[in-house]
Amino acid sequence: MAYLVTARKWRPQLFKDVVGQEHITETLKNAIKNNRIAHAYLFTGPRGVGKTTTARIFSKALNCENPADAEPCNKCNMCLDIQNLQSMDIIEIDGASNRGIDEIRTLRESVKYAPTRGKYKIYIIDEVHMLTKESFNAFLKTLEEPPEHTIFIFATTDVHKVPLTIISRCQRFDFRRIQMDTIKGTLAKIAEAEKIKIDDKTLTIIAKKADGALRDAESYFDQIVSFCGDDIDAEIVAKMLNLIGEEVYFKISDSILNKAFKTVFEVTNIIYENGWDFIDFNNGLVEHFRNIMTVILTENTSLIETADIYKEQYLNYLGKFSKGDLLRAMNYLNKVQQELRFSQNQKLKIEIALTHLIGLEKSQTMTDLISQLNSANDEKKSLLNEPSDISYTAKSETLSLTTDNIQKTKIKKSEPSGSKLKSKEVVITITAKERNGEIDFDRIISKWGYFIDEVSGEKGLTLGPAIKSLQVQSLSGNKLNVFSDYSEIQKTIELNNKYLEIKSEAIFGKRLIFQISNQFDANKQAVNHSIPKSKNTTNEEQKKFDDPYEQIIVNELGGIKIN
Repeated sequence: MAYLVTARKWRPQLFKDVVGQEHITETLKNAIKNNRIAHAYLFTGPRGVGKTTTARIFSKALNCENPADAEPCNKCNMCLDIQNLQSMDIIEIDGASNRGIDEIRTLRESVKYAPTRGKYKIYIIDEVHMLTKESFNAFLKTLEEPPEHTIFIFATTDVHKVPLTIISRCQRFDFRRIQMDTIKGTLAKIAEAEKIKIDDKTLTIIAKKADGALRDAESYFDQIVSFCGDDIDAEIVAKMLNLIGEEVYFKISDSILNKAFKTVFEVTNIIYENGWDFIDFNNGLVEHFRNIMTVILTENTSLIETADIYKEQYLNYLGKFSKGDLLRAMNYLNKVQQELRFSQNQKLKIEIALTHLIGLEKSQTMTDLISQLNSANDEKKSLLNEPSDISYTAKSETLSLTTDNIQKTKIKKSEPSGSKLKSKEVVITITAKERNGEIDFDRIISKWGYFIDEVSGEKGLTLGPAIKSLQVQSLSGNKLNVFSDYSEIQKTIELNNKYLEIKSEAIFGKRLIFQISNQFDANKQAVNHSIPKSKNTTNEEQKKFDDPYEQIIVNELGGIKIN
């Protein structure tokens, strides 16, 4: 017997052998069982998915002498004649070469004749959308009311070119693109029957190249077997089909994590030497990041069309990429794709794009940042066990009472440093008198510097400059008299009075009410912890400042005051 290509040799002969179109084959079988046969059918869908094959099986099932469960027997004379394209009752017409009105007139004349041997006379017209407008119009009446023994089956890959008047007279069946796993399974069965050794990686390469068309996949399979023989190697197949290896894409994603910029030039050199298209590479890279996004969102690889060996590699990216970074990468590569089409030097354009991609810093959403700040604040409050309006992290832990009736308290303070919290311990002492409501003015002066540091650390931009400008003068009960050269300080202290009361209780052991005076009393003991002067600022220059905030900008941030 002469050699037959795989697509013809392994063409399905039964409805159950048609893969990927079960929604259509089951409907046709039920129509035969229930004797609900329409006079016209329209099969539409991509190339190589089984439209003509299904039409032939349907024709055999309608005319089979011994059907079984609406399936043709493939043994009777009618089935064999149809299978060998020798039946006078099954007429296959190419719409592209018989598109004129004269051919349609001839068809209309032949329709009225009864079938020679079978039950039905069936016309299968491939690429029906190629018929001219006049041909369609001449065919309308015949298609709407054909003889009882006549059935029309139209097949097309471009249903949009078929007039609605034709579509409305047919039962329409939309054939789907065949899934990659289905193509791989079909090719694996063919290879096993043909005693050809082929692995999953090679099957994946063929199935991806076929892009949902089983006939294309079988054609590639024949081509590969002719080149490789009975033992097929994936690397040779990739080179023969001029496909970009997926390892190249993993190199790029790994280099983004490792910030390995030299990988850019290694990859572009590989693409250039193999003669791969840079636009195809960019498309594949977008799909690669799409696969990573799928894995991160679903935490599995069920929605990825690739070989099993690569699915395991995709799982390694869990937790390493954020959704925002992947969206930025894909959006950027989509823009690069448009620019590549008009680029004079595509290799250079890709190198610049990949370098920019690797250099992108990781991003965080405002929601994540706010969540982190809130969680850090909650941790601080739980450690200090203070009211919610204090953003202070402390946990008091009683150690012992000494003979001097002094209680030591260890304060564990967390300070922000970048995005992490560093802990440090500060030991302060609170006497028994202080805990009982009494407080010594000398103790306030001794702890005043620590009090300023605490307030400045927590509210450095709002309350810090005001506290630093205060001079402590005296203590009367729970009222602390302080002096300031700046009139604006009083309003700032009043706005933060509640905070200062609670903070003073944490440091001094008693809540203090701050009373501010704009006149300095030389007779009262005082301690000055005002804002330190810059080395380059004289006493006379310091007096020129009208606002403590101006002074801190000049002294601590290096600003310049312009009069």
